[in-house]
Amino acid sequence: MVFLHAIEGLMSIIIMVSLGYILTGKGWFTLENAKLLPRLVTYISLPTYMVWNLLNTFNKEHFLILFGGVVVPILSMIISFIVAFMISKFLKLAPNRQGTFRSAFFCSSSLFVGVPVNLALFGESSTPYVLVYFLANAFLFWTIGNYSISLDGKTVPAKIISLDTIRRVFSPPFMGFTLAVVLILLEISLPNFVMNTCKYLGNMTTPLSMLFIGITIFGVKLNTIKFSKDVVAVLVGRFIISPIAVLLVASVIPIPDLMKKVFVIQAALPAMTQTTILAKFYQADAEYAAVLVTISTLFAILAIPIYMTFI
Repeated sequence: MVFLHAIEGLMSIIIMVSLGYILTGKGWFTLENAKLLPRLVTYISLPTYMVWNLLNTFNKEHFLILFGGVVVPILSMIISFIVAFMISKFLKLAPNRQGTFRSAFFCSSSLFVGVPVNLALFGESSTPYVLVYFLANAFLFWTIGNYSISLDGKTVPAKIISLDTIRRVFSPPFMGFTLAVVLILLEISLPNFVMNTCKYLGNMTTPLSMLFIGITIFGVKLNTIKFSKDVVAVLVGRFIISPIAVLLVASVIPIPDLMKKVFVIQAALPAMTQTTILAKFYQADAEYAAVLVTISTLFAILAIPIYMTFI
């Protein structure tokens, strides 16, 4: 029954992803106009959704308790990165793939995919915990992950901490989160028309995100994908090692039950889509990065209901 409930919770997501896939096949979306969707999500819907959800969910006292849970995803992701580092050495990966492999192994698409998935499975009450995981994930991806991928390329390696790193961490969704936090701590309420506007714009997050994933999947030639040892290792990292690392850390550092469940789902999501972008930017193996992101996205549809059954 639990498994069927998890499947039911994901059905709307599967339908929206399928719709994106079908409409791309009919020519409604192309590689050019599809770029508008993630921009709308990143710059408009997610920041406004965070403002609306956090201000509706938390007061000053409750937020301070929530924020203490960020140590769990940070420690669990560091554990996953250490495992990824050892596996990449054991598999003797090509120099232009090692950092990409490690990044895909320990960082998840915790916001773009994480928000709609957790909304479908746990409802609105899960969103604050999604955002806590997002903070840890964004910080580690744009520092350790970014640096690792830069080592694969032909350009000068990036600095772990730099002005560019800080700019990337302070993305529009992060700024929306920060604004909401400031308003909560100062106990400032926004007018109803502003809150309603944030709610309506924020509600675009799930459909736009899922349509874009469908568009992305349509562009992948599945017959060219080969399940090599390193690809299988990334899948193991994303869907087994990373969630188990969360459970191990959470067994030592007590956190609320719903927070733990959300963190497990967040850890069992596809690799960050920005992995491919960074691989292109640093002149590493961008095609390899795209394969890791795509395969992990496809496998997430199978993995999430299974994890819902266990947790």
